[in-house]
Parts: sequence; C-alpha cells; structure tokens
Amino acid sequence: MTEPIQTPAAATAAQPNASRGDNRSQRPASDAFKKFITTGWGPRVELDLPAGPAAPFTAARRARLSAQFPGERLVVPAGSFKVRSNDCDYAFRPHSAFAHLTGLGTEQEPDAVLVLHPAADGAGDDGGAHTAVLYFRPLAGRDTEEFYSDSRYGEFWVGARPTLADVATVTGIRTAHIDDLRDALGKDVGAGGVHLVVVPGADEAIESVVEEIRAAEDSGQRDELLAEALSELRLVKDAYEIDQLRHAVDETIVGFAKVVRELPVAVEHTRGERVIEGTFGAHARLEGNAVGYDTIAAAGEHATTLHWTRNDGQVRSGELVLVDAGIEVDSLYTADVTRTLPVDGTYTDVQRKVYTAVLDAADAAFAVAVPGAKFRDVHAAAMEVIADRLGQWGLLPGTAEESLSAEGQFHRRWMVHGTSHHLGLDVHDCALARREMYLDATLEPGMVFTIEPGLYFKADDVGVPAEYRGIGVRIEDDVLVTATGNENLSAALPRRPEDVEAWMATLLTD
Repeated sequence: MTEPIQTPAAATAAQPNASRGDNRSQRPASDAFKKFITTGWGPRVELDLPAGPAAPFTAARRARLSAQFPGERLVVPAGSFKVRSNDCDYAFRPHSAFAHLTGLGTEQEPDAVLVLHPAADGAGDDGGAHTAVLYFRPLAGRDTEEFYSDSRYGEFWVGARPTLADVATVTGIRTAHIDDLRDALGKDVGAGGVHLVVVPGADEAIESVVEEIRAAEDSGQRDELLAEALSELRLVKDAYEIDQLRHAVDETIVGFAKVVRELPVAVEHTRGERVIEGTFGAHARLEGNAVGYDTIAAAGEHATTLHWTRNDGQVRSGELVLVDAGIEVDSLYTADVTRTLPVDGTYTDVQRKVYTAVLDAADAAFAVAVPGAKFRDVHAAAMEVIADRLGQWGLLPGTAEESLSAEGQFHRRWMVHGTSHHLGLDVHDCALARREMYLDATLEPGMVFTIEPGLYFKADDVGVPAEYRGIGVRIEDDVLVTATGNENLSAALPRRPEDVEAWMATLLTD
C-alpha cells in the first residue's frame, strides 16, 4: 500500500506552530556530534568573586519585610524575558522588588525566585522570622545538551551563567536549583499550615504554580499587601541606595553635556530630536545599564506634550528643547533630570520670562522639602508661584488666590502634572505605597524624589498671547531629604538661565 501524496497544506498542518521557529535551524543531532561537542574542554577558570556591596543592606531590607509577615512564605520572582517580537526578547530587567531584596541588577537573573521561608523562633536569618533562599538556574555542565543547544540558558548562546556558589557569595543568600522550587513552595502549605504569598504581576508562571499549591485558599489580598509592603520598603533609601542614585545623577549630568555639544548636529538633521535621544542613549549604555525610561527630547511645540517620546521632530534655531532623561546604572537605580535649553545657547526675552517663573516655582518647592513637612507641601509651594505668575501675566480668569482654591485650579491648565514623585529603582518609585505613606506622608531623611514644575503653552492655545504659544518649559532635579534640610543631587547641572547660557557657551565652543 502506497502513502498518499502529501499536499503543502497537509505538510504544514503536520507541524505544530510552536515548533516552526526551528525551521530555520540546521542543528546537528547525531550521537557522534553530541559526544564531540561535549568533550575536550579544559577546566573552567574559577571566579574569585567578592561579596557584593549591597549584601549588608539587602539583608537589613529582608529583615524589615520579614517582620511584617511572620509565619508566611514570601515569594518574590525576578520575572522572565518579555517578548519584543516573534522570538526576539527585550533585554531582561529583574523586577524591582527582587533587585531591592537581592542586590542583583543588570540582566540578573531571569526566571530566578527569592523565597523567604518561615522559620521557627530564632532559627531564621540572623535570628529572624524567615530564611531566605534564592532559586535560579545555575551554570550547566559542558556534558549537557543545555550547554550547546539551549538558546535561553546555554553557554554557547548567552555565555557562562553563575554557579550556585557564585550567587551565594555575591548576594549573601543561600541558593538552590530552580528545579527544587515547587517542592520547597509546597512544604507544609495547607489548612493550619504555612500561608503562601507571591508578588502579583512579576511572573505569571510562578503565580500559576503558587495558585496550584494553595488551591482553594484565598490569598489574593495577602499578595496585594506584599506588593504594597515591598513598595513602601523603598520610601526611605539606605546609604547604598543614595550612593547609587548619586552615581546615576552624576552620569546623567555628563550625558546632558554631551547632548549640548551635539546640538549643532541636531539642528542640521531632519529628525534632530533623535540626535539628542541617541547621544544620551549611547552615553547611558556606555556608562550604565541603559536609560531609566524613554528619553524625552522635545523641541519647540513638542515640549508642550508632557511625555513626548517619538522624538522625530526637527530642532530649530531660536526655539527651546526640553530634555527629560536619566541614566539607569548597573544596580538599576535611575536618575530623572530635565533641563529646557535654548537651541542657540541664549534665551529670548519671553523664553527667559517663562523659564524664570518655573525656576522660582522649583526653588519654592525646595524651600519646603525638609524633614517634618508633608510630601504634598512640595507641590503646593510650587503651585503658589505658578498661580501668582500666571495671575500677574493676566492669564487667569480671576485672582491667583481664587485659582489656588479647590474650586478654582485654573492655573493647572498650563501644568496638569504633579511636582514630585519618589525616585529609586523605578523612575516612579514606590508606586504601590498607600496615600498616607506617600502623598500625605511626613518627609524623612533618606527620602529621594524629584522636584519638576513646568509651564506648557500649546501652539493652538488662544487663551494666551501669541508670544507664549509653542513654549514648554520644565526644570527637574533630584532631591535628597537630609537631617537638616535637603540636597539637590543634580545641582551640578546649571539651573539659572544665565548659568545655563554660560555652560552651553563653554560646551559649544570647545
């Protein structure tokens, strides 16, 4: 009996979609090849890794978290790769809570999971309520198929991964193979036993495993509380975090100087905003991990769009360019700085007028960003100046006082965003913190946040005189609350208009 002729459609149907990515591959599969590629290798070079500088700080952070969840098993995934398109992934970045509790940054460690196991009294880490174990996929032996054929983990594809001992040394955390995770999560879970709690939204696969283990137990609310606690844990920065933020800000300032030097090139290019974006992005990649968020390079009227990230416009002489950018260093802490620069190096009279109003609002915010003040006071101080100036210019439908009332708020037409947000591992850090811990909180030493007032007059805003239309100005600095007041971490980047002009003149004539 003969086989039927297979049509192209039938041939296609015989191969599942999931396997078709292999159609382009021609990997040898013979036993002889497998034996040949897995033998004949010299000994590995042993890495003499020191303990990571974050290790003492991450231990203290885990202890603070542990105290809030006695008797519960806490699951904090790093997350997995995210698909960019087809079989191409974005560069991996671990979940911020995972990075905060382990000290791992850059592209460490995809699919890893930190678990805080409940311990008997006095038997946990440093006598605490939990024992931390970091589960991940370590370096595979060269006698394994993973070594040469696994495009996600294989040494031939992504380089040598760390060993269990390597990660334990760097982090100061016990380590175990990811294959041991499921059994470890399920130990003693059930009625009257251990409660299992996982960070929601960090890793769908791990969440599914957790849900299967805890079955009918409804722990969703505890998951949300864990996410909240992890966010609030970052509201006050420790010495290591402050040092990393200083580093991020310092490199960002260098990046701004490089942008200014390239402004003549930007003016000549039809998409000059991308010259700015590319210049800053190259510096960020060279001196850090990447940019902390998509760079805003908004020239002319584009500066009135708050999150302009298309960056495909021209940079024209006589106009302003608003550059909002920050470098994420290898530890994943990011800066967030904005300067509004005159393309030719000199502000026009009306540009200077608007810029000075924004600067005065920022200075008013700095004046109240001190211990004992409320976080909301920072915004209120900036708004008093913004409303006052707009009132003086005759742009408000009433007085500044009327506009500042809850029933008014007319000045917010030209500044619809807030003045400040916390800064750290995320550009909008601590985003899941409760209102009473964020907006209504009392400022404490160690808090780091932005101060970024602005004024934005759109080109078609007939409610303002023509001279203002198309001008957008924002000035953003990163502020550390200290025991005696505050420190502007980005103060080395000129802010006053005359200082900006002098700084730009030096860079453009180098």
